Amino acid sequence: MKAKSAKRTLMIVDDEPSQRKLIGGFFAAFGFTIVEAESAEGMLDLLDQHSTDMILLDVRLPKMSGIEALPKIRERLPTVPVVLITAYADVRQAVAAVKSGADDYLSKPIDLEELKIAVYDALAIPTSHDAEDEVVLPELPANFIYRSRAMRQLVQTVSVVAPSDAPILIQGPSGTGKELIAQLIHRWSSRASHPIVTTNCAGLSATLIESELFGHVKGAFTGASEDRKGLFRTASGGSLFLDEIGEMPLEMQPKLLRALETNQVTPVGSDRHVDVDTRLIAATNRNLMDEVKGGRFREDLFYRLNVVELIIPSLAERREDIIPLARHFANQFANQQVRMSPQASQAILTHSWTGNVRELRNAIQRACLLCQGDVILPEHLPANMASDATAELADTGRLSQVERATILSTLEECDGNRTQAAKKLGISRRALIYKLHDIDTET
Repeated sequence: MKAKSAKRTLMIVDDEPSQRKLIGGFFAAFGFTIVEAESAEGMLDLLDQHSTDMILLDVRLPKMSGIEALPKIRERLPTVPVVLITAYADVRQAVAAVKSGADDYLSKPIDLEELKIAVYDALAIPTSHDAEDEVVLPELPANFIYRSRAMRQLVQTVSVVAPSDAPILIQGPSGTGKELIAQLIHRWSSRASHPIVTTNCAGLSATLIESELFGHVKGAFTGASEDRKGLFRTASGGSLFLDEIGEMPLEMQPKLLRALETNQVTPVGSDRHVDVDTRLIAATNRNLMDEVKGGRFREDLFYRLNVVELIIPSLAERREDIIPLARHFANQFANQQVRMSPQASQAILTHSWTGNVRELRNAIQRACLLCQGDVILPEHLPANMASDATAELADTGRLSQVERATILSTLEECDGNRTQAAKKLGISRRALIYKLHDIDTET
């Protein structure tokens, strides 16, 4: 990333190394100098050695808490901004923090953009949307297709959290590509040379899930004819992706929590702990906070998993991605360049896509089988999509997501030729130029 801010020093105080690395890496990418402390006492010692422009202070620290440390900070640095961070938000604690001298109070899981705004506001650093465009991403895999701002922001966040070893929780509706995001995290991490092991918690037997995750020794139970390593040890040095983590039995959750906290597993039938070096990436289509409130998911495990929220938007919320994805799938299935008629493109863009990217992929696969050529027509699409394929573009007012995506995809299909694109859209070249100006303004 290219730095946009002046060089400032940020002190991060947290007893979890992965949290310090995550937040420190994020702000270092924007030009900050990072100083770390794992305790309040260590922070106070560092304040005698380093000048700092701002402090991010965890509330729950060993011995002296962040709340208890605040008055001591204010004695030494009355004007330096301090933001308190905690995994367990409490209104009374927030009031106490502000009274003790905190400038802001944020709860975990950390929203990095929210934290960035809090830091920039406290330090009076101007922010600009242009700064997002200067983020230099590592190389993306060929099958990772997006155009929308929402996905661009998500991918930028992935590039920041990937180098950390912090657990990651990916949330989003079914079919949005959570496994693809997990693979991208692993690809951009320091563990990329080691395997990423994937499993779906919903597909694991409730009686054998402990053995699946932690392994077992020979004779541990009926049918255990030999030792088994388990997924944690198989993924050691790399990453373990647990999809549908919300389906994990409640009685298994404390054991998973312990494995994350100690970096050790105990095979079924053994009394010996085994060290593991595994980065956990989990995913769910459920609202885990609701599951916690309903007593179906442990609160402590939720906070342990959800150090950073990665929420994948539904396909309907990122319509600019629909046509590029459709073209990618069409070329993949047909093994050649495939075009979509304007009517087919419009049908694809106006569909609700409740099944998200998975539904789009299946629809395009069907269309490629039926078209037997290089042009997809509305009749090649599922019947529920082709009912209103000739909807006209709106002529007035703010551009809709569908209209914006239609114009951009048609222009891309015509290799930027505005005259040709205007003909395909059925509007004049001047009207297209006006609409492109509106798109630039909205962006």
